[in-house]
Amino acid sequence: MKKLILLFALAFLIYPMKSQASNEEKLLNLEKNSQSQANDVTATMTSASRLFKSPDDLTSVILIIPKGSQVVVLESDSTYLKVSFEDNVGYIYRQHAVIDKNTSQVSEPVRNEVPAEQEVQNNQSQQQLSRFSYLESKYGTSMAARINSGKIWKGMNSEMVKDSWGRADKISREISGNNVKEEWIYKNTWLYFENNTLVGWGAVRK
Repeated sequence: MKKLILLFALAFLIYPMKSQASNEEKLLNLEKNSQSQANDVTATMTSASRLFKSPDDLTSVILIIPKGSQVVVLESDSTYLKVSFEDNVGYIYRQHAVIDKNTSQVSEPVRNEVPAEQEVQNNQSQQQLSRFSYLESKYGTSMAARINSGKIWKGMNSEMVKDSWGRADKISREISGNNVKEEWIYKNTWLYFENNTLVGWGAVRK
């Protein structure tokens, strides 16, 4: 009989300890969740921006994030921010958003530790971004991406070719009535235009 009483007494002692431990675990989990939410780096959009699925494919637009929207920053580099917005994850131009003040201490130290060589690369990336923005406003996203990568194709006009390859080293022009033919010579390639339209090209024979 004494053994039974002892067993019951032990059971009553152990049960409150277990419930106390489970309560402590719940509190710890709540603290972890609140800390992870507090540590989220957020940014506010300074202008409307396209959310790209991949920074390597500027035609992979998921949606347009409106100006003034808040996004969660997952990763960043000198050109793009990887962000989460309304259950969508993708990339936006870094210049289109500002890191919020309450989380700025997370990202600012990284910016201060950028070496000189990296700074030069950042400036080059910024110039490329400005060039792409100019081309995008002029030709649209898809065509701007092709021109920005230095591609040419039949049907381009002379202005598009200049934006893609720059000015030719030499231009020969032949006018016959209303028909204008031009041959543009670059270092190793000639381009042939008829009435301001690119119709062919080939290697320069030396």
